[in-house]
Amino acid sequence: MQQVKAVIARSKGAPVEIATINVPDPGPGEAVVKVLTCGVCHTDLHYREGGINDEFPFLLGHEASGVVESVGAEVTDLAPGDFVVLNWRAVCGECRACKRGEAQYCFNTHNATQKMTLADGPDAGTELSPALGIGAFAEKTLVAAGQCTKVDSEARPAAVGLLGCGVMAGIGAAINTGAITRGRSIAVIGCGGVGIAAIAGSALAGASPIIAVDIDAKKLETAKRLGATHVVDSSKLDPVEEIKRICGETYEGADGADVVIEAVGRPETWKQAFYARDLAGTVVLVGVPTPDMKIPEIPLIDVFGRGGSLKSSWYGDCLPSRDFPMLVDLYRQGRLDLDAFVTEEIGIGDIEAAFEKMHHGDVLRSVVVL
Repeated sequence: MQQVKAVIARSKGAPVEIATINVPDPGPGEAVVKVLTCGVCHTDLHYREGGINDEFPFLLGHEASGVVESVGAEVTDLAPGDFVVLNWRAVCGECRACKRGEAQYCFNTHNATQKMTLADGPDAGTELSPALGIGAFAEKTLVAAGQCTKVDSEARPAAVGLLGCGVMAGIGAAINTGAITRGRSIAVIGCGGVGIAAIAGSALAGASPIIAVDIDAKKLETAKRLGATHVVDSSKLDPVEEIKRICGETYEGADGADVVIEAVGRPETWKQAFYARDLAGTVVLVGVPTPDMKIPEIPLIDVFGRGGSLKSSWYGDCLPSRDFPMLVDLYRQGRLDLDAFVTEEIGIGDIEAAFEKMHHGDVLRSVVVL
């Protein structure tokens, strides 16, 4: 066991704090990773605010890159020194999804068995709940070996670490869940980090037009830089009518986009996505709603009459062992600009300030460098 510095959320709504934690030596199927970088994601804020569950104290951080320091028994595909991106989908290989060859839907993903704990103070020995089973706002963290995906060690850690959550969720929502390809149109409602990643993924796949929708002019400018062919300020224009107009001008007879990605996680924007898709089109929900939100009232005849698919995207329906190395290769080739998602690099003591910048839409990602 060793002691390291980490960022924890001790109670609901309280500012995060730096604490000393105990990281156990890896047991069977586990690995200890020296964390290099970790992105500040909205999910970390949800944990701090008690929006995920109330299993405080939380060890925050999950969108990370690092170097394997040690591995436990039964780990055969990792070794100390491996450069990895951490993921929160360590597939089991045994559930019904895995057995039918759809490991991206694994119903039994797992985390480290042992618990990291607080090391000092009156709460010494208290078990920590690692965010998404990772807990990477820490100098080192203990994870299941399957949560480590080896990638090209020459890649910039701050950039490729973002594949661990938001960037992969967005790219995957477009390419994996939405199955976007050349000759198909797409609209993305909500241009935060995940929405911008969906736009970048759509450009990578050759979609056209690629329509970005948001109420923030700065986010729409970023969307254009990352591949959007059209932007819609939905504070001034009806996004449904604008998406229909743009797609109709591009493809004769089109009555919306082939794929509409909802990257906000709100009932009103999901309803916009529903009506902005073409006949037989696809709606992909990747924005995370709160538990109290409900699908808005839509006549059932509209669901039947428009056809197509209504999907949600879990982690971009990714399989980390398949998708992370491929996307890192595209990044290294200059075909996927992951650097554009890194707005700033910060220290471990700057996370509260990063949350505030996130609230104001000033960053795509603040990345903690350890």
